[in-house]
Amino acid sequence: MISVVIPTYNEEENVPVLYEKLKGVLDSLNEEYEIIFVDDGSYDRTPEILKELADKDKRVKVIRFRRNYGQTAAMYAGFEYAKGDVIITMDADLQNDPEDIPKLLEKLQEGYDIVSGWRKDRKDPFLSRKLPSRIANWIISRVTGVELHDYGCTLKAYRADIAKRFRLYGDMHRFLPALANRFGARVTEIPVKHHPRLYGKSKYGIGRTVRVILDIFLVKFLNEYITKPLYVFGGFGFLLLCVGVVIELYLTFVKLFTGEDIGGRPLLILGVLLILAGIQLLSTGIIAELIIRTYYESRGEKPYVIDEKINLEEH
Repeated sequence: MISVVIPTYNEEENVPVLYEKLKGVLDSLNEEYEIIFVDDGSYDRTPEILKELADKDKRVKVIRFRRNYGQTAAMYAGFEYAKGDVIITMDADLQNDPEDIPKLLEKLQEGYDIVSGWRKDRKDPFLSRKLPSRIANWIISRVTGVELHDYGCTLKAYRADIAKRFRLYGDMHRFLPALANRFGARVTEIPVKHHPRLYGKSKYGIGRTVRVILDIFLVKFLNEYITKPLYVFGGFGFLLLCVGVVIELYLTFVKLFTGEDIGGRPLLILGVLLILAGIQLLSTGIIAELIIRTYYESRGEKPYVIDEKINLEEH
C-alpha cells in the first residue's frame, strides 16, 4: 500500500488540481493507496475543499490542526497515521509533479530506504530561494556525510519502517535523509520536475536559511553523539581544563622562582575561567549521559537498529 502525505497551508486553489493529478497517477499504479492531507491551520477555504474531497473519495484522509504548527509537525502527523508500506511526501503547491512518483517507487525497489527528489531545473527566484538553498545543501552534505543536491525538496519516497522511527520537532523535516543515516538507511536521489507556482504565495523565504544552518549542528549531534554526549562535552571540557591548569602552573612557577607579582595579571583570571568552564562542561557531559540512559530505558528503546536476524527467536 502507498501513502501520500501532503502538508497543506492555505492552498485552496491548488488542492483540487493536485488531487485530480495525483489520483490519475496513483490509479495507474494498480496498487492500494491513500492520500493524507494534513491541513496546517489554514484560514482560507482549504479545510472545506479537503472535506469535500474526503466525502467524495474515501481514500482521501484529512488531518486538520487547530492552528499552524509548521511543515515538520504536519509531516510527523502524516507519518503517524499512514498505513502504507511506502510513504510519499510532497508539497500541495503544484510545484512537485505527481508524475514523478512512479520513478521514486521504481528507485525504491532497487533496495533503497529513502529516495529524495532533486529539483535540478528549479523554477524559483535565484537570490531569495535557489542561492541560499545551494549553500545550505552544500553545508548539510559536508557536515552530515549524506551527499544530496536538494535537501529542501519535499517530494521523497520512504519505506514506512524508516519514516515512522522519527520523532520530528522544530524544522527537522528537511533533514530526514541525514537523520536516517543514524539508522543505517540507504539514501539516494533522482532528478524530478519542478513547476513555477501558479496560485497562492510561497510560505518560505530567505529568513529560514539561518534556522537551517542552526539545525545542522543539531543533526550532527543527533547522528554522532546522541548515545555518547560525554565525548563532545567532555572533550571540550577536558581541553579547556588542561589549558587552564597549564596556565596556572606557569604562573605558579613565575611566582615561586622569580618572585614576580601575578595577582593583577589577566592571564591568571583567564586560567581560572578556563578551569571552571572545563569542569562545567565535563559535568554537563556526565549529566547528559545520565539523561540519555534514562531516555532509552524509560522508552524501552535500544541504541541500535537490527536489519536482519537469522536463526534467532523473537524477543
